[in-house]
Amino acid sequence: MSSDVVLSVEGVGKTFRMYDRPWDRLLEWLPPRKKRYKAFKALSNISFQVRRGETVGIIGRNGSGKSTLLQLICGTLTPSMGKISTSGRIAALLELGAGFNPEFTGRENVYLNAAILGLSRAQIDEQLPRILKFADIGEFVDQPVKTYSSGMYVRLAFAVIAHVDADILVIDEALAVGDALFTQKCMRFLRNFQKSGTILFVSHDSAAVTNLCQRAIWLRHGEIAEHGDAKAVSEAYLASLFGSESRSSEKPKTNLARPEEWLDRRQAFINASNLRNDVEVFRFDPDKADFGSGGAIITDVYLSDDDGRRMSFIVGGEICTLNVRVEAVQPLNQPIVGFFVKDRLGQMLFGDNSYLTYAERPRLIDSGETLFARFRFPMPLLPVGDYSIAIAVADGTQTDHVQHHWIHDAVVFRSHCSAVAAGLVGIPMLDIALEGKEAIMPKAATA
Repeated sequence: MSSDVVLSVEGVGKTFRMYDRPWDRLLEWLPPRKKRYKAFKALSNISFQVRRGETVGIIGRNGSGKSTLLQLICGTLTPSMGKISTSGRIAALLELGAGFNPEFTGRENVYLNAAILGLSRAQIDEQLPRILKFADIGEFVDQPVKTYSSGMYVRLAFAVIAHVDADILVIDEALAVGDALFTQKCMRFLRNFQKSGTILFVSHDSAAVTNLCQRAIWLRHGEIAEHGDAKAVSEAYLASLFGSESRSSEKPKTNLARPEEWLDRRQAFINASNLRNDVEVFRFDPDKADFGSGGAIITDVYLSDDDGRRMSFIVGGEICTLNVRVEAVQPLNQPIVGFFVKDRLGQMLFGDNSYLTYAERPRLIDSGETLFARFRFPMPLLPVGDYSIAIAVADGTQTDHVQHHWIHDAVVFRSHCSAVAAGLVGIPMLDIALEGKEAIMPKAATA
């Protein structure tokens, strides 16, 4: 292989033997020898290369061969045909609990799993505090893993592969199990790992593949259906799921509501149905992962209504205010407070900061003073899932500033139900209309 190629898959195929009865395996070897199995071809003629530093997504329906391909790459299965060549250490997070002994404690499984991945006892001892901190499962680390929830399994397994100094990471749908905060911690690690390492990422979430990967491979019935740019391949895969092709058509003209009538005209109907976008807001947690020089500290974050009352529950489309309280440790000449809302994969959905509003009239804050920032906006309509708000305070300008305090997941909230049909977020519509041909065609002139 070229020194730049860390994974080469050449004409790989995998065929499994399927027996109707368990003892047919034995009878097949006894005279008179007779074929007693049906051949199932899981993969056929798979070829591709991955270069150092690339992140490649693998997508496809259940049963398309994604997990089989990853197991072949990791060496837990042997190909029936073809050749796989790898360069460097591979760390894999495959099906839940793979590589763990359920009778061992979490700590014992860390040593077992890390040793399988090539670390010495001394290296594991050195990495153990960081592994346990990343997993964050507390006293359960000394309990048998058979007592763990699926989320705890993933926390410990991901923590191990994140600290074994791997060259290639192989991840199979693992991030779909953990909670939102841990998923975002994993995504931050993966984005940092992308700077030097190679990632193979399997997911049914096309948005995650598009966001994380440069290239994607679409598997269909054990063969490569398409291979190329992650966005283009994901779009083709989604089109196949719905059995449709892209079509363009002229949009009918509609009469738009006045700007101040921003409220979605369907909201009354939606809010009276089981599709109401109920958003549960959790309290500010100052102990979440953060960084900064410490010249100012974020001490409180909450959402409120127009009367200033804290909101623990919001309906998508409602007006709310994000309130941020900051304590100045040192004088701030031009403080900037900002936020952005992220989904469970850490994708930034929307956000803003205070710089432009106060660029021509900076607010000087002395040491020991308290600064309040408020952002008023209609809460977008959110698909079902977990979300979080990152908050930051800096001093300077948009392009030249000192980051004093940044909290990754200051406030977490959950959308329980939604009328959003597609996309990362929904917004209230000014108008939606369906018109017949007669409504958009000019009437014929009369004599």
